Amino acid sequence: MVFTGPAITLSTLAKMPQIGLGTWLSSPGAVKGAVRQALDCGYRLIDTAELYKNEAEIGEVINEYIVDGKIKREELFVTTKAWCSHFHPSDMENALRDSLKRLRLNYVDLYLAHEPGAFSTDMSKPDNSFTVEKVWKSLEGVYDKGLTKAIGVSNFSIPQIERVVHSAKIPVHNVQVECYLYLPQFELAEVCKRNNISLTAYGPLGSPGRSSFKESGAKMEWKPGPIPLEDPLVKKLAEKYNKTPAQILLRHLLQRQIAIIPKSVNANRIKENFNIFDFELTADEVNELNKPKHHQRLFFHDL
Repeated sequence: MVFTGPAITLSTLAKMPQIGLGTWLSSPGAVKGAVRQALDCGYRLIDTAELYKNEAEIGEVINEYIVDGKIKREELFVTTKAWCSHFHPSDMENALRDSLKRLRLNYVDLYLAHEPGAFSTDMSKPDNSFTVEKVWKSLEGVYDKGLTKAIGVSNFSIPQIERVVHSAKIPVHNVQVECYLYLPQFELAEVCKRNNISLTAYGPLGSPGRSSFKESGAKMEWKPGPIPLEDPLVKKLAEKYNKTPAQILLRHLLQRQIAIIPKSVNANRIKENFNIFDFELTADEVNELNKPKHHQRLFFHDL
């Protein structure tokens, strides 16, 4: 039997795998191979989004594995996200139904609002009348219709999350944010713990592949900063445990009870990222890694 790793129990009592495959910025055609490799390794969480434009490729592989009897639907945990031009109730339902068609699924396990700010359908202007409370109400609508088993938010600030928590009829099940060694999100983690919300970290390695291009062909500009994979303590621990720096960074977040979705289309790295369950950092080592060395936010969400 394939080992599928530990899981986090959501407030719905559903089990969410603690490690999954991130698929942002995966080139067209490359996602299929990455998902196949991940599923064969034992990954059971696949994270995607309408914005990534790869749901159809992911759905093709998922359908293939289910039809061939390699995996059961209930063993998978699929997350996708609503883009900020689809936050009105009818728009969000239509967007999710479109995502489900591409994914070849009847439901997703987790549906997130991708950003806190709403925009017009054609993305020509912000819709400032649409508050985070209204965004959440739209998410509650698709949850009530059974199109998703859990709902949450991505890239929301602590004040925005607290506003949602205070207005919600259905509790927030998950928050997904940038979180890695130099942006540990301790305060947000405490807010989530206090409200029984699971926390997912994207960019858990410091997004080493983030230097890329926009759809228009324009180069994305990123502020240079310290690289966590080259952190002296991380490298020292990697040598001690005969692991890679990436595995130390992932293990650190795992022991903080945070779900992680490292992105890769490289077969060896996909396997390497999953091979983090045969060792454990000591409490002192976790505490040392927790001490601030740098502060570097890589993704800005001022919508």
